[in-house]
Amino acid sequence: MKKTLSRISIIVFMVTLSIVSGLNGSIIGMGEPVNAIKTQQVKVSELPEIKRPDASLALLKAGNERYQQNKLSQVDLSSAKRETLVNSQNPSAVVITCSDSRVPPELIFNQGLGDLFVIRVAGNVMDKIEVGSVEYAVEHLNTSLIIVMGHEHCGAVGAAVESNGKKGQGNIGAIINKIEPSIKKIKSQNLQGEELIEAVSIENINNSTRDIKKSKVIKEELKNGKIKIVEAKYMLNTGKVEWLNN
Repeated sequence: MKKTLSRISIIVFMVTLSIVSGLNGSIIGMGEPVNAIKTQQVKVSELPEIKRPDASLALLKAGNERYQQNKLSQVDLSSAKRETLVNSQNPSAVVITCSDSRVPPELIFNQGLGDLFVIRVAGNVMDKIEVGSVEYAVEHLNTSLIIVMGHEHCGAVGAAVESNGKKGQGNIGAIINKIEPSIKKIKSQNLQGEELIEAVSIENINNSTRDIKKSKVIKEELKNGKIKIVEAKYMLNTGKVEWLNN
């Protein structure tokens, strides 16, 4: 009887130890502790400007891998972190993406407060306001990585394709007009249905990148090798970010 109780005690102790160790490592999933994330981000910000874009991209790729595998690291959402961001911010990347509720960049890349400068608009289209927002992040926040990210089954792109060249009602027409050049270019490939929509989505990402590159500010920074623009497409079902040009 004593031997049995002793064995039970040992088992209970080991299980308790395992749980405590897991909590110390990560509250969400099996990822890195929050301190590891802080250290990694500090290192990125301390790198020479020419190396920062690739380091930031590696950070976000790792975050998306964790997101896909449901092994999220705990992100810092504490009051202490909020206080550090009151007077300044140092986001590792600008992310231009769709307003779609299924495409939240901070979650997709497993990032926290102050980590990303996010610009969201239906269809991830670019006009002067969006481009100006990118310029602000590059000029005033020293952000060196720009990500233009569309996604599969994009409703804005689908609506633009279905409009078949007709002007949309209200201000939605402005979004459709921005996507229309991509539709015209892809239609020459004689695609139909979902295949056509997904091809237009990628061309629309390309088109948004071209709009950003028209900016004098962005041109100068690209010329000096200080910033990098990366195109991506988010897959709703798998959670994977497919990188299109790197």
